[in-house]
Amino acid sequence: MSSAVSQDRPAPLTAPARPPLVLASGSPRRVDLLARIGIVPDRILPSDIDETPRKDELPRQLAARLSRAKAMAVVPLAEGSLVLAADTVVGVGRRILPKAETEAEARSCLDLLSGRRHRVYTGVALAVPDGRVLTRLVESVVTFQRLTQQQMDAYIASGEWHGKAGGYALHQSAEVFVRFLSGSHSNVVGLPLHETAQLLRGIGWLRP
Repeated sequence: MSSAVSQDRPAPLTAPARPPLVLASGSPRRVDLLARIGIVPDRILPSDIDETPRKDELPRQLAARLSRAKAMAVVPLAEGSLVLAADTVVGVGRRILPKAETEAEARSCLDLLSGRRHRVYTGVALAVPDGRVLTRLVESVVTFQRLTQQQMDAYIASGEWHGKAGGYALHQSAEVFVRFLSGSHSNVVGLPLHETAQLLRGIGWLRP
């Protein structure tokens, strides 16, 4: 009488589960930009940090520092997750322009940018569950046409400037002011997509 012989077979290999992705920003622009490359954050946890520039801090230094600080502020609230943070700063030379909160601030920014070249810096930080913080700093150069008083008045009336670095939002009607742009367009909007995707691919979270 023959008997069946059972053999233990190894379980099929499965890819490790990807950690959740937390976006440390309440910016609808950044959510929309991520959606363009097929990324939907699992959670959105806006950071709450002091964004005041330090004495003699340059625009690029501020963008790098704040993006990392925003990521680290959210890490304790997102254990086991990737935390993606960004900060965009507009600079004219060594001068840091504000994220305009009043019409007077927005008008001052437009007066300064009119007919001039300026730089937009976005720092991107990705905090990984193993404790690493991976960073990128992206720079774009933008030149505005010389703005008429009527153009400034109409833009101020639109309210699009509120809370925007440099007092303008490139993804809305202010794009018509741009005479020249060198570098990443998405960087000026608020999140450089190429560099963000590189960070996520580098740790194997984004494929291909």
